[in-house]
Formats: sequence, structure tokens, C-alpha cells
Amino acid sequence: MINIADLKKQILLKELDDEELLMIREKITVGSYPKGTLIFKEGAPIKGIHLVKDGKVEISKSTPDGWKQTLAILNEGHFFGELSVIEDKKAHGANVSAVENTELFLLKTETFKSLEDSHPQVMYKIVKAIARVASKNIHSMNEKLVNLLISY
Repeated sequence: MINIADLKKQILLKELDDEELLMIREKITVGSYPKGTLIFKEGAPIKGIHLVKDGKVEISKSTPDGWKQTLAILNEGHFFGELSVIEDKKAHGANVSAVENTELFLLKTETFKSLEDSHPQVMYKIVKAIARVASKNIHSMNEKLVNLLISY
């Protein structure tokens, strides 16, 4: 059984109260991935939103000439795959691999979508967390772009 304390560490679920976390706990699965394991490859079918319980993952893309370009390294509490789920994509746009032994929570796409009707307040809190992280990422990328342009 998933420990509520582990769910409270998740950025995506931070705003949820204990009752909401108990409900979500019943809908989440856990997967373990040894260091070096490819969790999914670009083009693989979307399963849902992944939340890093323990460990570290690398998100990367392959360039046309075969080089790997790291996009992000995520550790405990972070999540990925949310944009693909929100955008109703059918396949992943990047590779994800375990940088260390990693445990992931999975909130399946169908479960995420069903929360809209069954628990709109929970969905609101989750989408708000996604928006906060997306906003932070955009601000960070904008800052990097401005610094790059200034140094050009």
C-alpha cells in the first residue's frame, strides 16, 4: 500500500488534503526501475503522468545525427508526462531513463481524465500545480534565452 506521507512529497499532489490523497492513493500504481533502465522511449504509447517517488530520471531526445540531448534531470517529488496527457497525445515526445534506482508513481491517463467528472476540486488542484511548474519552467527558459541573446 502506498504511504500517504510519500504522496504528500509530490509537487503535483501538494495541495491535496488527506481525504483527497486517500482517494488518489487507490488510483496510483508504483513501478521500480533499476539504474540505467529505459522507462520509455520517444514514440512509445502514453500511459499517464509519472511522479518520482525515489531516485532520479533523465529526460532526453535523440538528435537526427544520433546524439543524445538531455532536456532535464528530475528527482524525488517531480513529475513528467503531464503535457502529453493534457494535450491528448498518443505517443511520448522524449526518452526517459533511470539515472539511479528509481521508483515512480503512475497516475494513468484514464484516471486523470475521470477526475474531471468525479472529483473536479481535486482536478483543479492538480492542474493548478501543473500550471505552476509550467510557468516556472517558462520563466527559466526565457531567462536562459535572454542571457544567450545578450552574450551573442
